Amino acid sequence: MRLRWLPFFTLIIGIGIGAALFPAVALQATGSAGVVQQSALIGTETLTEAEQIFADVYNNLAPSVVSITVAARDRNSSLVEIATGSGFVINTSGHIVTNYHVVEGADRIEVQFFDGTITRAEIVGLDADSDIAVIQVSIPVERLRPVTFANSDNLLIGQAVLALGNPFDNNWTLTSGIISAMNRRIFGRNSFSVGGVIQTDAAINPGNSGGPLLNLRGEVVGMNTQIATETGTNSGIGFAIPSNLIVKVASALIEDGQIRYPYIGISYRPIDLDLIEAFNLPDNIRGVPVLEAPQGLPAALAGIRGISPTSVDIILSVEDVPMRDFDELVGWLAINTSPGMTVTFTVYRNGSTFDVPVTLIERPTR
Repeated sequence: MRLRWLPFFTLIIGIGIGAALFPAVALQATGSAGVVQQSALIGTETLTEAEQIFADVYNNLAPSVVSITVAARDRNSSLVEIATGSGFVINTSGHIVTNYHVVEGADRIEVQFFDGTITRAEIVGLDADSDIAVIQVSIPVERLRPVTFANSDNLLIGQAVLALGNPFDNNWTLTSGIISAMNRRIFGRNSFSVGGVIQTDAAINPGNSGGPLLNLRGEVVGMNTQIATETGTNSGIGFAIPSNLIVKVASALIEDGQIRYPYIGISYRPIDLDLIEAFNLPDNIRGVPVLEAPQGLPAALAGIRGISPTSVDIILSVEDVPMRDFDELVGWLAINTSPGMTVTFTVYRNGSTFDVPVTLIERPTR
């Protein structure tokens, strides 16, 4: 499977949207001959509880979601469309969150709202590490409908989610699915990765990038960013940046134009049968085995060691929060810590556990 950036993202819904938006047409079988008669129903068709929830989320959140068209100048200084995508309003100052890869290289950004408003946007801040960008429009405040963010730490695998965006230029499309997994890791737009990522089977395709992933209360739980695909279209595995990371990064970009990430200075290897047998580890151990801890960096300065012929250090938790793998560690540190903070790591070594304080530094640029 390849991970594809979706320079343009959207979402599909699957259950009864037509019934929510248009006068329904009912098909009725009558008589022993099975004759089918068609009758137009007057008024709103009765929806199931699930259908009504989906329809309400769409109607309430569509005004918060925007379609984004990005143009850049070619060698002749002519503006050429280079990407389309999605975004969503986060405050009444006109700030909109989208993906970095949607607006990367933009000379002009055009934003269209659900009510038909079309306007220019300017870049406020870009973060390639998280693939998050903040842009800003200048329109009357009464046209701005900011979203509400959920706490992504409370998400559960199996929870129903909806994606709303503009796939394949089919604007304001809703799709449905569930959270398929948590704490995935995807690559950012540089040499670092994004941890703590949400995996979903809600249909997302080119054009959905930057659009919101929503819970059934209409709260943003993530931002749709990538898919795993062999074809370039949805195959049931999509990834969304968690809402807690969006809030942290967007706030920093608005305030300072940049964000500073923490760094501990380790490389890792996964836990597998070879590692368990080589070091006589418990067969159910979960954590982050340290492959290397270069001298002079925070982990080594705290006494954490890289793997040797006789021992392996395994990070079990940070601040008493279990770290089941490296993806979870990267995501937790990015959301919950900052450079200069000292946090307590619990480490397993040679059958014993011990706590070490680690003072984090700023992540290098490369």
